[in-house]
Amino acid sequence: MKSSEIIVGLDIGTTKIAAIVGRRNEFGKIEILGSGKSPSLGVRRGVVSNIENTVKSIRAAVEEASERSGVDIRYVNVGIAGQHIKSLQHRGGIIRNSREEEINQADIDRLHSSMFNLAMSPGEEIIDVIPQEFIIDGEPGLKEPIGMLGNSLEANFHIITGQTTAAKNIYKCVKKAGLEVVELILEPLASSAACLSEEEKEAGVVLVDIGGGTTDIAIFQDGIIRHTAVIPFGGEIITEDIKEGCSIIRKHAEELKVRFGSALASENRDEEIVSIPGLRGRPAREITLKNLASIIQARMEEIIEYVYFEIKNSGYERKLIAGIVLTGGGAQLKHISQLTQFITGMDTRIGYPNEHLAKEVGREMASPMYATGIGLVITGMERFERELVKENMLTRNDRKAPRREKSGFFEKIKNWFEEEQI
Repeated sequence: MKSSEIIVGLDIGTTKIAAIVGRRNEFGKIEILGSGKSPSLGVRRGVVSNIENTVKSIRAAVEEASERSGVDIRYVNVGIAGQHIKSLQHRGGIIRNSREEEINQADIDRLHSSMFNLAMSPGEEIIDVIPQEFIIDGEPGLKEPIGMLGNSLEANFHIITGQTTAAKNIYKCVKKAGLEVVELILEPLASSAACLSEEEKEAGVVLVDIGGGTTDIAIFQDGIIRHTAVIPFGGEIITEDIKEGCSIIRKHAEELKVRFGSALASENRDEEIVSIPGLRGRPAREITLKNLASIIQARMEEIIEYVYFEIKNSGYERKLIAGIVLTGGGAQLKHISQLTQFITGMDTRIGYPNEHLAKEVGREMASPMYATGIGLVITGMERFERELVKENMLTRNDRKAPRREKSGFFEKIKNWFEEEQI
């Protein structure tokens, strides 16, 4: 197996913007060629709030990644998240012209494309349509329908929706930074690609990505995505709580959280004290680590309760044998897996994005903080390879077959931007 196409993942987060350059090596593992990171100055809770600041941050991250990898970055796979993201289940179907001909990729593409025509609320669009299982002539539970015979082809779909304006703003920022968007990918799907094994997805698992502004949830069972949700709380709100509770500036609150923070107050002793420098001429402030942990635990309990509500709401609570996998920057908080396990009663582990990485990748990249960025590279790679297979199949079946046009939400965003430029 030869090294593959170079893919770039661009994670536009609330606290950081990360650009990661990778490719699949000859052993099928993801090799990270370089990465860049910059503070995210124009994003709040996963949604762009300042175009110019976001563009500057994107440029800084991409330039650093380009310099480290030696790759001229032009095309990126971008993550999309935010409180506006919702999901729903829908069954759709088509009637085929001939039951004597085998079901082919064109039939599946036609069924898939038709799902983008579902009526949505004003201001909302379908971002992604993920087939879960296919039904041929009433026979359910089929995962690979190509090559089978049948008159009616149906499928259960997991449909992800979001606000049009939020997606347009992300697209606009990336274009203004001089880049082309290849795919808009839902961030919890990207994180799950980086941190979960196929066995876990088969057994039933909840991926919880605790970011700066949001906590993203993806539930898998029987190898199929069953539920996605976004909670509008993350690491930033914990920093704000520490700032208010300890009466210190935000910079010191963030440092306290990262260096001494714990999700369980009972794990700290009363005599453990940290000293914070006072503001110009004022005395230093002493804070006990137990008080710090109490503030963090109160907010983390709230976030985990929201996560548990989404698990129960999905209807798969009793079918998740592999329990919960925590990832994202917030998963680096001490004792967070113990607190999660205590509240939900489900097995919990921390998810590191090294499941699919080559061994020579540095320790920094294997941090939960980069789960989404690495997941965007992996998901982008999988989609690229899938498109290559489809193109080859079309070429084999019909030498004169025209190149397939992409349909759906992403193309609408692209066309809107091009019209605006005219």
